[in-house]
Amino acid sequence: MDRAVVIVAGGRGSRMQSDIPKQFLLLEGKPLLVHTLEVFYTYDAKLPIWLVLPLTEHARWKNLCEKYHCDIPHQVVGGGDNRSQSVKNGVTQIQSHNCVVAIHDGVRPLVTHRMIKESFEVATQGGSAIASVPLKDSIREIVETGSQAKNRSNYRLMQTPQTFQKSWLTEAYERLDTLDEFSDEASLVEAVGKTVTLVAGDFRNIKVTTPEDMLVAEAFLQQKTSG
Repeated sequence: MDRAVVIVAGGRGSRMQSDIPKQFLLLEGKPLLVHTLEVFYTYDAKLPIWLVLPLTEHARWKNLCEKYHCDIPHQVVGGGDNRSQSVKNGVTQIQSHNCVVAIHDGVRPLVTHRMIKESFEVATQGGSAIASVPLKDSIREIVETGSQAKNRSNYRLMQTPQTFQKSWLTEAYERLDTLDEFSDEASLVEAVGKTVTLVAGDFRNIKVTTPEDMLVAEAFLQQKTSG
């Protein structure tokens, strides 16, 4: 099967307390989004990369690529009204029907080659591969009478990449009337009867959404660079 990646980067930066969208903030001297593209490029330089950005940010991204010498081959696609629609915009650009597609958050710059490799391999065999990690903290469910404890070993936190055979995603897009209610692609394909397979994520594979996350990501990148 062919392989491709769709990177979605539609954040506005509200939780980052910044006027600049979080995917463009500087991390270790270059835009966060550049780090994300570099991981997939160094994993496989021939891997087709589709980057989904709001139309209003295409010019800014072009300027940033020139300023920070990002010459990684990729195609830029306009985003949609919500995350699922943005992913759909990217997936529908992929010409190959016999393809495995990794969907990845642009603000997860610490994804590893191990995760990408395993996701492609598992999805090729079984149709899907969803990166996830176990919970570290105890959890409680809010109920009418207050709250009640839950067994954390029964739960997982979802990450990306979320990887699928393209036909699974295409079927979901064709059968579902709306994409508004889905927060990720795993729930999207489940809605049309598909079974998702979880693969091991990485606790360092954080989604950078707050100023504190930037500090953590910077520390992890420095650790990675120093060996």
